[in-house]
Amino acid sequence: MKNNYLKRGLFIVTFLCFGFMTAQQTVTGTVSDESGPIPGVNVIERGTSNGTTTDFDGNYSIEVGEDAVLVFSYISYQTQEIAVNDQNVIDVNLVAGSESLDDVIVVGYGTQSRAEVTGAISSIDTEEINSLPVSTAEQALQGRASGVTVINSGSPGNSPAVRIRGLASPNNNDPLYVIDGVIAGGLGSLNPNDIENIQVLKDASTTAVYGSRGANGVVLVTTKSGTASQKAQLSLDTYTGVQFNSNRYDLLNRDQYIQYAREVTDTDPERITNPEYADFIDNNTDWQDEIFRTGVMKSINLGLSGGNENSNYRFSGGYLNQEGAVVETEFERFNFRSNSNFNFGRLSFGQTLNVAFTLQNPEREDGGRSIIEHAIKSAPYLSVYNPDNRGGFQGPNSALDGQDAANPVRVQTIGSAENKGLTILGSLFAEYEIIDGLTFKSQAGIDYYKYNNNNFIPSYNDDSNGGTHQFDFAQITKNSGTNQSLTLTNSLNYKFEVADLHNFEILVLAEDQTIDSESLNASSQNPITDDVEELSLNQAGLESASSEYRRFGYLGRLNYNFDQKYLLSGSYRRDASSRFGANNRWGTFWSVSAGWNVAKESFMQDTDFNNFKIRGSWGTTGNDQIGNYRYASTLVTSFIYPIGGAALQGTTAEGLPNQNLKWEEVTMKNIGLDLGMFNNALTLSLEYYSNQSDDLLYELPLPLSLGYNVPTIASNVGSVETTGFEADLGYNDYEGEFTWSANLNLGTSRNEVLSIGSLDQVQGGFFENEYLTRIAPGEPLFHFYGLKTDGIYQNQAEVDEVFTANPDQTTVQPGDIRFVDINGDGDITAADKTVIGNPYPTLTMGLNLSAQYKSFDISLFIQGAYGHEVYNTNLYDLQGMPRLFNSGVAVLNRWTGEGTSNTIPRALGAPQNLNASDRFIEDGSYTRLKNLNIGYTFDEDIFGESLANLRIYISGQNLITLTDYSGLDPEIGVDNVLQQGTGAIGIDRGLYPQPTSLTFGLQLGF
Repeated sequence: MKNNYLKRGLFIVTFLCFGFMTAQQTVTGTVSDESGPIPGVNVIERGTSNGTTTDFDGNYSIEVGEDAVLVFSYISYQTQEIAVNDQNVIDVNLVAGSESLDDVIVVGYGTQSRAEVTGAISSIDTEEINSLPVSTAEQALQGRASGVTVINSGSPGNSPAVRIRGLASPNNNDPLYVIDGVIAGGLGSLNPNDIENIQVLKDASTTAVYGSRGANGVVLVTTKSGTASQKAQLSLDTYTGVQFNSNRYDLLNRDQYIQYAREVTDTDPERITNPEYADFIDNNTDWQDEIFRTGVMKSINLGLSGGNENSNYRFSGGYLNQEGAVVETEFERFNFRSNSNFNFGRLSFGQTLNVAFTLQNPEREDGGRSIIEHAIKSAPYLSVYNPDNRGGFQGPNSALDGQDAANPVRVQTIGSAENKGLTILGSLFAEYEIIDGLTFKSQAGIDYYKYNNNNFIPSYNDDSNGGTHQFDFAQITKNSGTNQSLTLTNSLNYKFEVADLHNFEILVLAEDQTIDSESLNASSQNPITDDVEELSLNQAGLESASSEYRRFGYLGRLNYNFDQKYLLSGSYRRDASSRFGANNRWGTFWSVSAGWNVAKESFMQDTDFNNFKIRGSWGTTGNDQIGNYRYASTLVTSFIYPIGGAALQGTTAEGLPNQNLKWEEVTMKNIGLDLGMFNNALTLSLEYYSNQSDDLLYELPLPLSLGYNVPTIASNVGSVETTGFEADLGYNDYEGEFTWSANLNLGTSRNEVLSIGSLDQVQGGFFENEYLTRIAPGEPLFHFYGLKTDGIYQNQAEVDEVFTANPDQTTVQPGDIRFVDINGDGDITAADKTVIGNPYPTLTMGLNLSAQYKSFDISLFIQGAYGHEVYNTNLYDLQGMPRLFNSGVAVLNRWTGEGTSNTIPRALGAPQNLNASDRFIEDGSYTRLKNLNIGYTFDEDIFGESLANLRIYISGQNLITLTDYSGLDPEIGVDNVLQQGTGAIGIDRGLYPQPTSLTFGLQLGF
């Protein structure tokens, strides 16, 4: 079946390539302003995708029909529309102003004038993207668009968590990524320098056209293409710099630790008391300094573009190397991109291709602990290295040291860990204008990803006395696989006018996507040598898997406007997903929207309003983000049965099927207001949205006694409502030698679980064998859940006052944490747990300030998130005192008698002191100076014709962070090491902090 679709797609493309061609007239001209020619101006034939851009001298050439209207648009200038009327030369003088609301922007399956948009769309241009030296384009989204929350990871190469308008589901909340019309798995392989602009689609009017994939919002990326100049243009963009982390936890030094160890243990550790180790404990190791470093960053990007009136092209190559702020963490990427377009009258076709090779040395873990957790727990008298030990490192011996924190430098640096990836993302497309305004387009897109993850750990022994951490053999693990997505799209688009006032656009489309995945995982041991990193049959493990996932859909959309004054839009889409059974395979998704541009009314003509648009939308999108084949019975062949006292391998049902599984559906409502005043120098956009997700897809736990290999069942379990406001305010002054702009965006988001079926709660992220987050009706998704503290018991009377139902208990004593008896039963139990925090911010902010004076420019970007909490498990280690580990200096002021402390309990106190509670909850709000960029552009006359432009700049990232959070970084995202998923966001288990970076850059144009 796949081959048939591929053949059909290739046949259509081949047919179009030999289609009839119709002669059109050529229009040329120059676009300029009061200062001279303007390069890069968009020149588009209204109502079509036919367009070009001006070259460095402001010249353009385009073939159009006799009745064509040309639209000239450029950032910071007013858009102009000029009817051709048999003219062969049209020179245009653009008037300076702010970014026009009439600019043509990319929307789902097409383009649209911003003045005609009735949905919620945020735009980010290339200047904003390239102002930050980031490894992935997702990072550049942070703070740039209202309603978009980006939670970064400091580890090089790891993609951040992106959420559009908060959480809509307990399931996968990642948005859909579309790059040049091709559905992609993310932006990690894309060079940010290749991006022309990004559009973020946020409401039903804009996302419902993607049906089953639009529930979490859509990120549309358009990459740079060539220009219609007669000469090739070569650009070079390079920077180099350093990144580092200067934040540290305030830990006990060697002398403080030794004294602390003697006070909190019944028997002093022998390493401290035995004279044999007197020289051994002379070390005073700062383990945090040992794992952090100053990493070097470097990037170089080359671009070559050009073309003529019939074709354009752009080739680019890029290299990025980013050493992390933690030892032996690194990310390296090689990029190659090719875009080209060809026009033959009514026929046009082209291609996009992006190839990326990536190599990541990731952060590692040991025993379920991150290296930062090991670093803050390690005894400071232990040395990092010991050449007398196998492997060359020194670690604890539990019998001698009384603890088992692993040497974090050994964990991160011994052996090797490499994640290699190859990504190919590309498309072939052809368009044929059948009659004026009616265009048929066929596109085939592929997103191919191949990975090889190799991990080699040689034998080691961290202590010659018999280390707690040791392996007598080398360990080899190799994981590989491929993921291939093929998308075929055929569409008819018809744009026409009636009486020069009624404007229509009709789109019909069919789309087929097939995703094939394969994986192979193998491991073995080598007890003979550490010099061979290859697999063998010694203690070998082997498994493979494959799956196929298919989606098919039909779309119809109608856009109408009356003189850009009254706006209507509607869409209807039917999608089928292979993740559901035959009875529920198809889903229906629709949207309607309307707008009124009051500024177009006659009574507004003499006012300062250039734009005054009121709009609203309502519709549905879908979600099928659940595992493949969960509606059917599948078998697993590696289940272990205890038979006759032996563990034998057999076959069993992998999980319990659910043949009634169906679509999760999101109903979206949006009301918006767009204002533009004083020649659009002042702009304001306001949004209110209300989304409700029904029939939530979630894996519900099953009793282990059922014996399934997967102890969950995929189910539709309830509803979630998400509401919020968004505001974008901008002021742009582009007149005179000194120009400046200020743009502020704000977004709020609150979600509430309306129901989870017959369940009381569903548990989420965990730590130390206790769940910290949960889902429950009436509360936010994955809120923190635990006991509420009320100081410390100072005497026995205070203890007895609480434990009235259990007055004889002796576990809880003076000096222990006093918890609130929520249910009033005279005891402290799990029934007293309550909501103690929310990990998702209720308000996000981004402030962009920029100014230019003559050749100097400066930009300042401030980003923040507010109204959320962090569960800081590091406090468990630093102040919990469960047993002997290094701790924070706060434990020196712990409770030692009545009145000595009301915040830090006694050492080795009651077990309940360590229970999940607001003791470990902190305010995660922060304001961060995300980027400061200062540049100087040299006068092009200095270099003559050999150099078109030269700019140098210095930039700093994450320079200042204002927060009350006591951890290394208040931005707590996805745990890429322990991988607990969405339910663990906001739990800081020693996560990799974001570093501060300083860079110097150079931009050249030839």
